[in-house]
Amino acid sequence: MATKLLLITFAICRLIVTVGLTVDPTELLRLVVDGQLSVDPSDVDTASKDFGLMSRAEPLAVLHPGSAQDVARLVRAAYSSAHGFTVSARGHGHSINGQAQTNNGVVIEMSGGGSSGRVMSRLRSGSGRVSEKDVLRSTLEYGLAPKSWTDYLYLSVGGTLSNAGISGQAFNHGPQISSVDELDVVTGRGELLTCSEEKNSELFHAVLGGLGQFGIITRARIALEPAPQRVRWIRVLYSNFSAFTKDQEFLISLHGQPSTHKFDYVEGFVIVDEGLINNWRSSFFSPSNPVKITSINSQGEIEGLLKKLDFVPTSVFTTDLPYVDFLDRVHKAEMKLRSKGLWDVPHPWLNLFVPNQGFLTSTRGCSRVFWAIRQAGPSSFTP
Repeated sequence: MATKLLLITFAICRLIVTVGLTVDPTELLRLVVDGQLSVDPSDVDTASKDFGLMSRAEPLAVLHPGSAQDVARLVRAAYSSAHGFTVSARGHGHSINGQAQTNNGVVIEMSGGGSSGRVMSRLRSGSGRVSEKDVLRSTLEYGLAPKSWTDYLYLSVGGTLSNAGISGQAFNHGPQISSVDELDVVTGRGELLTCSEEKNSELFHAVLGGLGQFGIITRARIALEPAPQRVRWIRVLYSNFSAFTKDQEFLISLHGQPSTHKFDYVEGFVIVDEGLINNWRSSFFSPSNPVKITSINSQGEIEGLLKKLDFVPTSVFTTDLPYVDFLDRVHKAEMKLRSKGLWDVPHPWLNLFVPNQGFLTSTRGCSRVFWAIRQAGPSSFTP
């Protein structure tokens, strides 16, 4: 089947334009925009916080853009301002250390609002400020979905592309940035440019996975493929961490094999001193190796693959569920935390690229990992 393409607009997580003296808010309010430039205390307070409630920086104003041109206008104003001020684009506040915020500058609020658009022929066209969940909901109306997802869908598309977009499907399709065909980007000078492999390619490759350092993405065209309707989720338990990582590496080594000889999704979780597999963390971070199966229909083929793995015998847990429910499993655990009031306290979320050889396979490395898990809660291992 021909590859489908997704066209959608969004913002990346950070852009520092220029640093200098703070600017008077009344000067900012003279900027003509299609959306709204707000100094309302509630808007400022929301933009002051990050996702994990670990960092706080109060901006002078918040831009709710009505168009990509609004983003370009603000950046041009900052670039040409005699005083100079900082600009940060904020999706849902996920950043390494508060980079989606800016003290005494302007935050571009890219979460909420906007339309996720429609599919026309091979293109999916949409407006700005959409989340991964918005994309999923609208593409499934046409039986399509992007090739690769993050595990948490309540992120801006631009935020995930600025950080590559890693998940348990990356070994099959590459990270999310591997499926991007074209971008519109607002540069540090306030230029709105279209870029791709063929046009402005240096900017194209710099922005993808560039942590927001090279511009603000306002549109992207992303490849789609036919979406499965249901998922078979298999979880198996390990008592030996070396066997666990060895099996993960074996499963991802099958990426070049026919679809009937591999799993579509491989991800591992480690929980120390936990109780039943169905406790509050099970739908978020299960002590298992969940595997999403969409193309393997024969039970014999599944058993053949499982026989090659070194998990604890008789510890196979299998669940059949809708595709959307599997992709949204992390959010369900978030709802459990919210119901206990645990989402309104600081909850850092740290992603690291860690080499397996010489660290996770060593006794000292494993001890450090397990100590961190015991202190900080559930942890995910994506091979």
